[in-house]
Amino acid sequence: MTSSDRILSPALRSKLMNAEAAAALIPSGVNVGMSGFTGAGYPKAVPGALAKRIMDANLHGKNFKIGVWTGASTAPELDGALAMVDGVELRLPYQSDPTCRKRINAGEMEYLDMHLSQVAQFVWFGFLGKLDVAVVEVAGVLEDGRLIPSSSVGNNKTWLEQADKIILEVNTWQSSALEGMHDVYYGTALPPHRKPIPLVKVDDRIGEPYLRCDPEKVIAVVETATPDRNSAFSAPDESSRLIAGHILEFFQHEVKKGRLPADLLPLQSGVGNIANAVMAGLDQGPFNNLTAYTEVLQDGMLDLLKSGKLACASATAFSLSSAALAELNADLARYRERIILRPQEISNHPELIRRLGVIAMNGMIEADIYGNVNSTHVMGTRIMNGIGGSGDFARNAYISIFMTPSQAKGGEISCIVPMASHVDHTEHDVQIIVTEQGLADLRGLSPKQRARVIIENCAHPHFRPALNDYYKRALLHSEGKQTPHLLDEALSWHLRYLRGGQM
Repeated sequence: MTSSDRILSPALRSKLMNAEAAAALIPSGVNVGMSGFTGAGYPKAVPGALAKRIMDANLHGKNFKIGVWTGASTAPELDGALAMVDGVELRLPYQSDPTCRKRINAGEMEYLDMHLSQVAQFVWFGFLGKLDVAVVEVAGVLEDGRLIPSSSVGNNKTWLEQADKIILEVNTWQSSALEGMHDVYYGTALPPHRKPIPLVKVDDRIGEPYLRCDPEKVIAVVETATPDRNSAFSAPDESSRLIAGHILEFFQHEVKKGRLPADLLPLQSGVGNIANAVMAGLDQGPFNNLTAYTEVLQDGMLDLLKSGKLACASATAFSLSSAALAELNADLARYRERIILRPQEISNHPELIRRLGVIAMNGMIEADIYGNVNSTHVMGTRIMNGIGGSGDFARNAYISIFMTPSQAKGGEISCIVPMASHVDHTEHDVQIIVTEQGLADLRGLSPKQRARVIIENCAHPHFRPALNDYYKRALLHSEGKQTPHLLDEALSWHLRYLRGGQM
């Protein structure tokens, strides 16, 4: 099947061209909204062709750069290709590409790290400036011009509505069985005209299975047949299994206490091996009829769907290994009944997260002894990826969990520190901290009480004595006793690592 077999609209079929011709329609200095979320549903051909055009322009002494807006991270064919040729003026709202990261941390690319739930509305508000061009991958086009979304929805609805010009990539690698899986809600409005979003259960469908598109704005349609980037996940290591065990034990305790129902509450899980280890533990655990209201559907959640432990999952994108992706595509018609892909302004919406009572589980780089969490910056100044949706969920969750191994770099770095070198989630939004050493339940505790629990339960034994020493001296010598700190020492652990390679 060719892409043109999936383009049923004669008006849009007439705009077919190759990627190079489409890229030539994107001028320097514009803001471009690209589809894609965690390596799923991103444009595969136009970004690479645009990167070649930028490289040629730069070789001839022209400064060719664009702003790149996406749903979240994409892939080397997009972020990597454009960063390699120094073609990005400003990137938002999230990235995970090593070349992109290198340029950002070298000060060669501006980066706006944003809560994912805020991107669409900020564009509607006009806070981010004009969106000139949208480049969006789809799985097909209907006769009336409506679009079948591909493996992610992200911010595509907003890009198609707000952009002056649209370039579509129709990708036949994306399964035609995706049709009907999506739920695109068109009921949002600007203040003061907003109304409650009518979603009260994870499996509610409140929108349409298609994206609306004004054919008059479409300037190019490009055929592709290229796979999504597959996210490889290693088998859970001992640390990940221990963290998962602590979380599962905590869930069982909460059920016994009557603070969680027997089938828990909707689960949200960040991306990574620890998150997959928690899902694997749930697959072997005592809980049934689970639900997920999250951003991405990883291997672990697919396994839960397959085993029947997970009744339904709502997300905005897939983030699967190649083996899991092959399994999904082979039986997509069956999975489609229990998976809903929504725009990220809905998947990450604070109102819905709080209403549904989501249990949020996200990774972190470090936490300090009072429960402030750094999830984005290494040693306080170097961005890793971005905050993503962790803030959307942490602040509004029924239970907010952050997890990490207790040490990094082969034991040179403690992930529990006196003071976080950068704070993304304040102590007010962090309820549970988990490492392989144990779990700290911070609910209802004052700062000093939190410090004792975090050090005792979560710090690695190698660093625990030094943390206790710091806390005891801070308690004696800090001017304020509410959150005791020795300001001349609070970041000394990070300074020691920067100067000598060890905390």
